[in-house]
Amino acid sequence: MRHCNPQDLLSVLTFHSYALQWLVVLPLEIVAATLTIEYWNHGAINNNAWVAIFLVVIIVINLFGVKGYGEAEFVFAVIKVLAIVGFIILGIILDVGGGPNGEYIGGKYWSDPGAFNNGFKGLCSVFVSAAFAFAGTELVGLAAAETENPRKSLPTAVKQVFWRICLFYIVSLTLVGLLVPYTNEHLLNASSSADATASPFVIAITSAGISGLPSVMNVVIMIAVLSVGNSSVYGSSRTLAALAEQGQAPRFLAYIDRQGRPVFAILVALAIGLLAFLAGSSQQSVAFNWMLALSGLSSIFTWGSICLAHIRFRKAWKVQGHTLAELAWTSQPGLVGSWVGFILNCLVLVAQFWTGIWPIAYGEFTPAGQAENFFEGG
Repeated sequence: MRHCNPQDLLSVLTFHSYALQWLVVLPLEIVAATLTIEYWNHGAINNNAWVAIFLVVIIVINLFGVKGYGEAEFVFAVIKVLAIVGFIILGIILDVGGGPNGEYIGGKYWSDPGAFNNGFKGLCSVFVSAAFAFAGTELVGLAAAETENPRKSLPTAVKQVFWRICLFYIVSLTLVGLLVPYTNEHLLNASSSADATASPFVIAITSAGISGLPSVMNVVIMIAVLSVGNSSVYGSSRTLAALAEQGQAPRFLAYIDRQGRPVFAILVALAIGLLAFLAGSSQQSVAFNWMLALSGLSSIFTWGSICLAHIRFRKAWKVQGHTLAELAWTSQPGLVGSWVGFILNCLVLVAQFWTGIWPIAYGEFTPAGQAENFFEGG
């Protein structure tokens, strides 16, 4: 192995963790989509039939390169934005007692049964799932390389990402926490964390006595997970091509055709997507949990290394006599934001090791169960 200095090592860690994060997302999201279909299907049609359909759709979209990806994501985004905005409005109405049953909910579920199941350890145990849910915002930087004018489009896009997270993630999840207690039987009896019948959005609407709308929300959930699967092909293929350019992956993956598509890297990403056919087996939930853990933990490593890379870049830029005025764009939180992000990602990893080694209900696990729980990310 050739000599690798710390800067090279940091770059390799970032790219490899990012590639792993996105490579497992495609089969993970397709499995999640088949679980969503079960809301209507109830096992009448083998899940592998849906896997084949979803894979074909994603393959066709990616055959059109970045333009096809962009057009498809635009349509998906419009649907998701309309649905989330609609849910936020509906959620506020339901919380203040404007639903069909006229029940005022307010913040009662935050005191009874409480906001945190199993206390602080319970909070730590969901970090991997949360990391997976919040992953993907870094795609804006990856896609910037293929835009006509990155200097103009990147700052605008990054600012929009911040407000989208605040509105679509934080506000909608706060409303879910107000409307659905963690003791809800549909959550407790869910076959997996991707089970559509256990979606808190669906539960909130169903509990309010609204008919018809839960199926609409399930359609949005299915579109959302397929959108993430589509994005994963884009993200993983471009990352594999970048690794190949740096000599960190087989050279043939760096091949770019005349339309700007990393063809062989896309084929590798789609080939790994064949793992989604596990959805038709009895190990469906097991496969989903393992892929979720791989992607979630990888995203923690990715964001930790991104923050560290930014810290090191700023240091090197200053040492070489450059000023921030020379940069086309700078991060608004600056070095402080990167240090906060790096430290928090390290703390999340520490918490995951803690909940992995000593999980909730630790005494009920066999040694084999403890090992499996640890490698599944707690």
